[in-house]
Amino acid sequence: MLDSLDYQAVGLISGLEVHQQLLTKEKLFCRCPAGLYTETHDGEVLRHMRPTLSELGEYDGTALMEFKTKKEIIYLLNQQNVCTYEMDDTPPFLVNQEAIDVTIELCLAMNMDVIDEVHIARKQYLDGSIPTGFQRTAIVGVNGWIPFKGRRLTITHVSVEEDSCREVKDKGHQIVWRTDRLGMPLTETVTGPELFTPQEVREAILLCGLVARSTGRVRTGIGASRQDVNVSVRGGDRCEIKGVPRAGLAVKLVHNEGLRQCNLLKIREELHRRGLRTPDSIRMTAHDVSDVCATADLGFMQRALQAGGKVYVVNIEGVAEIAQRPTQPDTTFLDELRGRVRVIACLDEAPIVLSSAAMPEFPDKHGILERLRKRVNPGDNDDFFLVFGPEEDCRTAAEEIRIRFADATVGVPKETRQGLVGGFTTFERILPGPDRMYPDTDLPPTRITQQRMEEIRSRLKPPPWERIERYTSWRVPEETACYLIRRGGAEIVDAVVEKTGVDGLLAGIVIGQQYKALQRSGVPVQRLGVAEWIQIFDLYTDGRIPREAIPTVASTMAKDNLAARAATEALGIDLQQPEVWKKEAEHLSFDGYRGVKDDSDRKRLLYLTGQAVKMLKGKAPAAEVAVLVKAKLEKAAQ
Repeated sequence: MLDSLDYQAVGLISGLEVHQQLLTKEKLFCRCPAGLYTETHDGEVLRHMRPTLSELGEYDGTALMEFKTKKEIIYLLNQQNVCTYEMDDTPPFLVNQEAIDVTIELCLAMNMDVIDEVHIARKQYLDGSIPTGFQRTAIVGVNGWIPFKGRRLTITHVSVEEDSCREVKDKGHQIVWRTDRLGMPLTETVTGPELFTPQEVREAILLCGLVARSTGRVRTGIGASRQDVNVSVRGGDRCEIKGVPRAGLAVKLVHNEGLRQCNLLKIREELHRRGLRTPDSIRMTAHDVSDVCATADLGFMQRALQAGGKVYVVNIEGVAEIAQRPTQPDTTFLDELRGRVRVIACLDEAPIVLSSAAMPEFPDKHGILERLRKRVNPGDNDDFFLVFGPEEDCRTAAEEIRIRFADATVGVPKETRQGLVGGFTTFERILPGPDRMYPDTDLPPTRITQQRMEEIRSRLKPPPWERIERYTSWRVPEETACYLIRRGGAEIVDAVVEKTGVDGLLAGIVIGQQYKALQRSGVPVQRLGVAEWIQIFDLYTDGRIPREAIPTVASTMAKDNLAARAATEALGIDLQQPEVWKKEAEHLSFDGYRGVKDDSDRKRLLYLTGQAVKMLKGKAPAAEVAVLVKAKLEKAAQ
């Protein structure tokens, strides 16, 4: 299939799970500080995970898959930000009520029904990202919506939960995690499957982010917000792209996942045409061919053999050329096999799985390919693959190759997939099911009273769509309006307009655009809060400083930690009566300049006006100086 895709024709649908860290002082179920990141550790803990039965006596498929990896899990601990709770050595503290309040605020902003009692549940995770083997989570709101592109985007529910560890290294059967992020309060906002193009996914991520930022009580920066994007096409199945860090990256990831599912459906059709219609129809044989490959001029094979490992050949009946079929751009079905083997068998040295079709690309002085064919004796429509590493891992890899071809007879397997650079995805784990959830009996429920709800409602900020509509009515560009909401500048703009009566467009442009320019130039403008900006705009509305001096005054206040009036005195900026500053401007000479007639002359006027304003040191408004300069130019041209 070509890289282009008609999203409506293939029935592409997506939904989001938006994870947002909350700006609380403490973690969710202990009293350790939240948001204190460290790069050193005081100790290590080694764990191995095993699955447990659900309440109905069932094992979750994802938990069983993770158990097959036989991972050795190492946690790096720093005593500044972890305690015995994170390591599951002591029971949880009572849930952080500040986190519950912020979550309720977020729910109300999205028109949700807040539940009467918050009950904590456990969600099983055996990938090692949480030392307990489960994540504590609780649903707070249900049945919400936000306005989106002229319609309502459903918000099915919002949960509050504890964040996981940060991955440091994942190699072979060992994975290392840093625990500083572990246990931080996090909300999960889940939308309905109502997004129909990759661009809509991007816009919905940005809107959900704006809603969270508008509360002013969430963390910002890399990793503070992460999205899981669920994607399917007609005839396919739900696949989850895990941990998309930025909205812009989702566009290509969703597009390529749509392509992948369409191509997998074509592979299913081809397998059915060959008579391979069910998973049971896939037959596999595996052989130890270490002796045949002992003389292979392939470094990856020799390293495996020298380490005491094996080389196995895996023959799959009836699947000739299937592995070479495209899935995503520049990837093939062989990459699907490699993803499974890398994660589950923990064989991660490239090329992980070598296909018979690719072997002629490598040096073969000893006729190894022909000797392999004799050993395997494949049928005319068979294909075989080579895996290399510890013998037990090779056996696991052989079975995973069979399972992946078996899944291909069904179509699109339900998977959680990891986003890669370039907009591609690779296998991460089987998509979890409901069997991994069960009640937590260590914690009592939290009752949400009406009084508590009213207190939270009283401090709700305006939703972002209301602010954007108001700001754009002031002619503030929508991009600037969104920036103000994301960065907390909207609170400042609203207060400045209310307290000083300044024009909303001016306040929006100065705080939304010139603030950003000052920040990029290294000015510590974060020192300026609502009170400081009100001081600046009070001087402007009182006629004490010209409009163009506002950024200069703000910069001086931030750098020198001055009040607005002290900053203007230090700069020598103080608007004077026209008769005063015009007297100072009398010596301005523009002899030799012609009058303003064309664009180049207008540019000259702007330049000379700027020079004059600079010379007058803020004693005159730029607009009035421009009139004076133009008059002098006209006079000089006569």
